[in-house]
Amino acid sequence: MKKSYIDPTSLPTIDAATLRRVRETVAPYRGTLALIALLVAGGAVLHLVPPWCIERIVDRALPSRDRAQLYTLCVLMVVGPLCASLAVVAQKILTAMVSERVMRDLRVALFRHLHAQPLSWFAAAAPGEAISRVLNDVAGAGSAVSSTFVDIVEASLALLSTTAMLLWLDWRLALVALALLPVFVLPTKSVGIERKKLKRKAQVGMAELTGILSETLSISGALLLKVSGTEAREVERLEAKANDVMALSIKQTQVGRWFQMILGLFETIGPALVFGVGGTMVLMGHARLGTLVAFTALLRRLYGPARTLASVRTDVITSYAYFERIFAFLDLRAAIADAPDARPAGALRGEVAFENVCLDLDGKRVLRDVSLVAAPGELVAIVGPSGAGKSTLAALIPRLLDPTSGVVRLDGDDLRSLAVQSVRKQIGVVTQETTLFNASVLENLRYGSPEASAAAVEAAARAAQIHEFIEGLPDKYETIVGDRGYRLSGGERQRIAIARALLKDPRVLILDEATNSLDAHNEKLVQAALAVLVQGRTTFVIAHRLASVRNADRIIVMDNGVLVESGTHDALVTANGAYATLAREQGLTL
Repeated sequence: MKKSYIDPTSLPTIDAATLRRVRETVAPYRGTLALIALLVAGGAVLHLVPPWCIERIVDRALPSRDRAQLYTLCVLMVVGPLCASLAVVAQKILTAMVSERVMRDLRVALFRHLHAQPLSWFAAAAPGEAISRVLNDVAGAGSAVSSTFVDIVEASLALLSTTAMLLWLDWRLALVALALLPVFVLPTKSVGIERKKLKRKAQVGMAELTGILSETLSISGALLLKVSGTEAREVERLEAKANDVMALSIKQTQVGRWFQMILGLFETIGPALVFGVGGTMVLMGHARLGTLVAFTALLRRLYGPARTLASVRTDVITSYAYFERIFAFLDLRAAIADAPDARPAGALRGEVAFENVCLDLDGKRVLRDVSLVAAPGELVAIVGPSGAGKSTLAALIPRLLDPTSGVVRLDGDDLRSLAVQSVRKQIGVVTQETTLFNASVLENLRYGSPEASAAAVEAAARAAQIHEFIEGLPDKYETIVGDRGYRLSGGERQRIAIARALLKDPRVLILDEATNSLDAHNEKLVQAALAVLVQGRTTFVIAHRLASVRNADRIIVMDNGVLVESGTHDALVTANGAYATLAREQGLTL
């Protein structure tokens, strides 16, 4: 997965509508943000206390030999920075809280919205794109709150307060100090952009390096390397990418080093120039010594914030770009959504009807005028060649897709008039590729039925012919199944999926080639489990091997998106049409 990359040389123009959405995103925390700004302002003022005390000590307390004033000012020189440091600590804590909460809000909103997209969106999306938005783009937006916002406020207030105090101390010396600001500001901007470009490239390289590691160190990747004998080649690929990252990182540290040295020289020249001009004024009696000393102590708080603000435009627009990318995802229109007047589905009988259903995907018609009624409790097998539209037709039942025209009805109701989740809770699906999470067997069984009792889980496992196997595992039902269930065989994963569907107790069941990739022994076990699962439920079985569905109540034959035949096995064989041709191709005894 590549980390999100925003090129600082190609940043978006700022749009008022997007800025308004950014404000709305942080609006729940505006009170905390105001407090942060107040703490930053208080810190900026408190940092001016020591120079002010120096001016008073040199020009007033010492000449007048006022010990009380001297000791008071010395105490203030400690108390001021201490209070400023406490304000900074409080500000950092509050900033981190706001940043983390904004990131949490955005990640939850993105996760919820992305799961409202149809499966076709995930199929078309670039690998890792959704994960990159949820993790990396949100992290970039969070840094805008935790760093960019605070840096701008802090640098602005420090610059303004320091400039004001310099002018208050001596406007003539202030003009000398301010005249040096362009020396710090102009080069900082160009060097900052260059370093940011290199940093982004290094981040991309690191993301690619992480991608190589995640691919090759996963179970499937490690297995592929070993059976292909490509370990040495992958080491070379990793080394080459690591060299690229190393070179970029070294270059990044080198960029601007001469500039930093010259800048440091000017930070020395600035006080020296002020001392030269101010010392002359003191000798001539036009300025006080305390003013000069305090003035010099303040210069660092003038040039540092100026350098920060010099590159702030790039930082602001980069942060803005992260928000813009997040909002672009949040603006994706959910293709499958509840209608405003959608109502919850009641307890289903299980009648499923397709009425003149057509479906277009990516500009191509994949289903054409399909009409079919499945009675409650009927077992309907869907067969046909690859790409005939079998799985696509079944995907309309739980509303993973909506028809382009025509209607899919459930117990007589148009599916689009029912709340999606209330329908899906009563539909079970078992596919050829079983999805298990890297969690315990029990957690995987209860997925979709989290309130199921231990007795119900065991009963479902027994019915699915998997209980005895689970009891033989090291930690029984608490055994971790590994990444995608790799510790289990295909047949074991399938039987866990069947037990999971039994726990859900669906009224409508879809079996999408659930036994297609199993060996004879596991297929026998899974078929026995399926025989229990389908009892009393309206079941759609998508099958490639006709032998597994010859006893179905009805068999429909799909070809190129069209329902070409429908009937029992015997009737279709007698008709000697498409089904009979498929049966002969598979060597099925007619």
